[in-house]
Amino acid sequence: MERKELVKRIGMSLFGVIICAISVGIFKIAALGVDPFQSFMAGLDKLVPLDFGLLYIIVNALLLIFALVFDRHYIGIATFINLFLLGYITQFTYQFLQTVIVDPSIFVRVACLVVGVVIICFGSAFYMTADLGVSTYDAVALIIVNTWKKGKFQYVRIITDLVCVLLGVGLFVLAGGELWAIPTIAGIGTIITAFFMGPLIEFFNVHIARPFLAK
Repeated sequence: MERKELVKRIGMSLFGVIICAISVGIFKIAALGVDPFQSFMAGLDKLVPLDFGLLYIIVNALLLIFALVFDRHYIGIATFINLFLLGYITQFTYQFLQTVIVDPSIFVRVACLVVGVVIICFGSAFYMTADLGVSTYDAVALIIVNTWKKGKFQYVRIITDLVCVLLGVGLFVLAGGELWAIPTIAGIGTIITAFFMGPLIEFFNVHIARPFLAK
C-alpha cells in the first residue's frame, strides 16, 4: 500500500469514527434505543460510576485483549482510533446536545433518531471502506466464525447482539433504572440499527466512500 493511500485510509477511519461517535450522542438524545453494543454500554454506564469515555476504553481494552489472544488479524489502526476516541466524543456530543435540546418532544426525538441512523451509516461506510481493522466488538463475532469455525456470521452476530441487549437491560435494571425507561436503551432505534443499517451503509459505500478512496 502506497503512503498516500495509507494516509487517505487513516483519514477515512478517523472521520468515520468521529461521525459514528457523534451519531451515538444523537441516539442518546433521541432516547429511543441504540445499537446492541451501545445498549450494553448504556446499561454498564448506569451501573458503574465512571465517565462514559473512560468506561468505553476499559471495556474495549478487555475485548482487545481477547482479539489479540485469539486472532490479531482483525486489529488495526482503526481499532485503536475507535477504542480511544469514540467514547469521549460520544460523551462530549451528548453533553453538548443536552444544553441545546432541552426536554425534547417525541417529534424531536424521532427526528434525532432518523438523523442518528443516517449519520452512523455514513460514518460506518468510511470506517469500513478504509479497511484498517474493525472495532473490538466486531472482532468477537469474526473470531467465533472464522477462527473457531463456529456457525455462520449472520447468526453468530445476531446472538452476540442479543447477548449485548440482554446484558444492557439487565445491568440497567440492576442499577435501579425504571422499567418504563428500558426502551431508551433497547427500543425502536435498536431494531432499526439491527435490520436497516446494512443496506444504508452499502448505499454510502457505493456512492460516496468507495469513489472517494478511488480518487
